[in-house]
Amino acid sequence: MDEFLDLPTLIVIVVAIFVLFRLRSVLGTRTGHERPPIERRKPAEAAAAEDTVVPLRPRGAGNPELNDELRARKLESEIEQFARDDAPLADGLRQVAAVDSTFTPKTFLEGAKQAYEMIVTAFAEGDRQTLKNLLEKDVFEGFQRAIADREAAGQKVDFTFVGLPKIEFSGAEYDKKNVLVTVRFHAEVVSATRDKDGNLVEGNADQVQTIADEWTFARNPKSRDPNWKVVTTSQLD
Repeated sequence: MDEFLDLPTLIVIVVAIFVLFRLRSVLGTRTGHERPPIERRKPAEAAAAEDTVVPLRPRGAGNPELNDELRARKLESEIEQFARDDAPLADGLRQVAAVDSTFTPKTFLEGAKQAYEMIVTAFAEGDRQTLKNLLEKDVFEGFQRAIADREAAGQKVDFTFVGLPKIEFSGAEYDKKNVLVTVRFHAEVVSATRDKDGNLVEGNADQVQTIADEWTFARNPKSRDPNWKVVTTSQLD
């Protein structure tokens, strides 16, 4: 036994144990829960794949010709819808759209609805500033005279805008300076005009009545001002 455990043998054993210990600390040990080599590569492969993916853009994005074509189709569809087989009206709407790139029938009617409610309400309330912003000068002066006459007589108007069940185009044109669009409004309102003593002069405070108007809106397509103004008004029977 003494010969077996001589000094050289002991040194070899110690060195072998040291080497095994270092390998264990560097390489580790298997626990039985390690991922297969293929799974270990997946995150790196996925990251590389993400770096090479080109994000998809919406159809037509970045293609001006295709976008212009889609806009043209949408515009023509709206013109056919709102012209209601009226060929002259359709041609007029096309003329307006050709010189005013901001014009579309649907958007215009939505704005006309808001303008109509604001104007008839402002007239009933005597709100001159709102009227001045929305009416052409001659039309504004006519509205202002009517308000002044009413005030001079001591009259007041109780007014409620109920709704606008019907609105439609009746004309459109380009006169080489302005684009002109005429609209018919069929509105429901409650209106009662009273004298200075509170006596009813006109209308009915308890009954909804229907009024019909035809107004023409205009704007210069070369102007930076995007707003339209009412240039003519008429009451329909």
